[in-house]
Amino acid sequence: MLACVSLAATLGALSFGTAGCAAGPASPVWPTDPAAGRHAPTAPARLIAEPSPKAKVAWLPDKSLAPIQTTLEPPLQGDALILATTARCPAEMALIEGQVCIDRWEASLVERTPYGERAWSPFLSVEGNERRVRAVSQPGVIPQGYISGQQAALACTASGKRLCAPSEWEQACRGPSRATFPYGERRRYGACNDDGRAVHPVSEIGALLDIQHDDLWRSAMNNPLINQLQSSLLPTGERASCTNAYEVFDMVGNLHEWVDDAAGTFRGGYYMDTERNGDGCSYATRAHDFSYHDYSTGFRCCMDPERVE
Repeated sequence: MLACVSLAATLGALSFGTAGCAAGPASPVWPTDPAAGRHAPTAPARLIAEPSPKAKVAWLPDKSLAPIQTTLEPPLQGDALILATTARCPAEMALIEGQVCIDRWEASLVERTPYGERAWSPFLSVEGNERRVRAVSQPGVIPQGYISGQQAALACTASGKRLCAPSEWEQACRGPSRATFPYGERRRYGACNDDGRAVHPVSEIGALLDIQHDDLWRSAMNNPLINQLQSSLLPTGERASCTNAYEVFDMVGNLHEWVDDAAGTFRGGYYMDTERNGDGCSYATRAHDFSYHDYSTGFRCCMDPERVE
């Protein structure tokens, strides 16, 4: 655990304050005064300053918070190798009813540089860097949040793919049996990353950083710490039961997923909500335009399969 002071130093380039932090033991200082309207978490947040063993994300120990140069592993290796249904899709994609290839895992990003590709932090927006990143799909990594539909579409295109049409996305989510959830007709909390948390993550970050309530839901929605809290965003495929016979993962919960709708639609819900706008695979949010992004918005890509001659 980092002390607030250490956390502030590590994240110095980001535009949020450090009020409420104090020198002391190496753990976050959480405001607990009920009169101040602050919420103390039932368990301390796990703020990642170094790579999680599963996340494969690394940071420079300075104020830039840029992801360091990494050697990317192939999307699928060894025991993680899952062959496509046929050779008509890349190995990281599933073939859905012979009609469309879809990423098996929610997308993460790599940045293209003159020296090769390096992992882009899944906790940072790509604002201003849309043309430098492309989408990849692989298991066991933290997927990209903080991304708009427009940015997601560009990232898919840069990898020779595209955003999924709403009907393609829903068909892949429901599986061959056309179920309400990837795993069946009845909801099973915890089968996907949809069991929520005791304290809303935005409220928890507001308490940690002493952000005023009136400003919280406007200014903190893209704070990079949100998806680093304990019991929030999980690595791709972590909930192994959140799949179907197509072997696509996390299509309910974890992150909202943008689909190809210029008016703005994301599907499937995220780790705090998979019910308010429809159940399971029918979940659809249409309240934001295509340029919107926050901590909960992610994506995956589709493409047309190879033609059969």
